[in-house]
Amino acid sequence: MINTLIELIKQTKVIATDRGSARDIEVKGLADFVTKVDMRIQEFMRTRLGELYPDIQFMSEEKDNADIDFGGKVWVLDPIDGTANLIHDYKMSAVSLGLLDNGKPVLGIVYNPFTEEMFYAGSGQGAFLNGTPISVTDADELTASLISVGTSPYRKDLADVNFDLIKRFYLASEDIRRGGSAALDLCYIAAGRTDGFFERDLKPWDYTAGIVIVREAGGIVTDMEGNEPKYDRPSDIVVSNGRIHNAMLGIINNQ
Repeated sequence: MINTLIELIKQTKVIATDRGSARDIEVKGLADFVTKVDMRIQEFMRTRLGELYPDIQFMSEEKDNADIDFGGKVWVLDPIDGTANLIHDYKMSAVSLGLLDNGKPVLGIVYNPFTEEMFYAGSGQGAFLNGTPISVTDADELTASLISVGTSPYRKDLADVNFDLIKRFYLASEDIRRGGSAALDLCYIAAGRTDGFFERDLKPWDYTAGIVIVREAGGIVTDMEGNEPKYDRPSDIVVSNGRIHNAMLGIINNQ
């Protein structure tokens, strides 16, 4: 299944790199946009997945998901994670496809069409980048860790609490980074490029695929209380190489 899906997702590159469609923008809310690229990729993936796997439900960012039965199998698609990046031609955007089985993430593929990096993993099968196995870092101190941060741009009401937390991580870690695509932020931890990541109010399509990839690479993903993230509603996400996870939760919860 993974090989079939990889070849399918590669076909989205021609859509994702169409600058005309990227500039065809609809404003959904504050700092919240959808482009023609998002809609074209969503429709392409919905149609092709329906043909290949007609018994699997389809959940995506740009559709009504009220009828999803999480007791079955569910595709979870973000047609473009990092839409603001796409609009600005920042080249840090990804197609993210996860698979839930009875409410548990079991497969994840994240594809950056601008770099042609394909991250993928299946439960119990390891994590890979373009066919090469990947794993998290062995950093065990925050002072030696590079931490990616999310600013929850749709929630400007969280600015004070978010930037206070970002400052605390900046002071406690080696340095911080802000990529603008949560799906790729998770994959960068899996690939050993960064050591940790956190962001409030992420949606399931932002992290479902990446969670499988991180865990198969040896990392940990929880919510900010240390529990399993939700897959039928938003969650506040903390991701790490595993060794610094408790330290990250301690900073977040002022412990």
